[in-house]
Amino acid sequence: MSSLQGRVVVVLGGGSGIGLEVARRATAAGALVRLGGRTGDKLRAAAAELGPTVTWQAVDTTDQESLAEFFGALDRVDHLFTPAASYTVGPMRNLTDAEAESPFVTKFWGQYHAVKHAAPKLSDDASVVLMSGVASVRPPAAAPAYVACNAAIEGLGRGLAVELAPVRVNVVSPGTIDGNLWAGRPAAAREASFAQYRADTLLHRVGRESEVADAVLYLFTSTYTTGSTLYPDGGYSFR
Repeated sequence: MSSLQGRVVVVLGGGSGIGLEVARRATAAGALVRLGGRTGDKLRAAAAELGPTVTWQAVDTTDQESLAEFFGALDRVDHLFTPAASYTVGPMRNLTDAEAESPFVTKFWGQYHAVKHAAPKLSDDASVVLMSGVASVRPPAAAPAYVACNAAIEGLGRGLAVELAPVRVNVVSPGTIDGNLWAGRPAAAREASFAQYRADTLLHRVGRESEVADAVLYLFTSTYTTGSTLYPDGGYSFR
């Protein structure tokens, strides 16, 4: 990861979870990390933990003025990771239209607009890593809007790779991860979901945030990889 030394790494959603783990690893590799997210307290705590090469600024990826302000404060961006999102998942018959649209509002359009506002600041050899999810290719339950959103993000990655070349654009599409996302959910629901995932995946276990971070750092530094989707999912996607 020596190629990250002195490079500017931006993580939107960097105050917790996979985003924080990516920031932690990029910092250890010598990068200058800029954290973004909606919750200032989380970002402040993360920056304090990671050290003086990490800065932060609150940003709402659903607000284009907020994104313009965030990226306007930066001189350049060498690597961008965009996992920030908050949405509702469920069956079509059970969700309101607003709930069904929420993955697109925050996860698809949030990432689309983040890249749009970052684009003028991307260096010639920059990379962008979008966040999808393995439900794009193997739906685990009835959640059609969420499935479609993840598939759309993978298509977005391919389209942006064409438009932004030679900037590289890739997508990371994790499986079920034992980490921040599941930590706040009821224990019974978490264990039931984990048990099902263990049964359905080739490696018979859920993943770790550090394993997704490994995939993101690979995509940052693999200089001949673009337009690809990487599935750190333990083999769930083709079981």
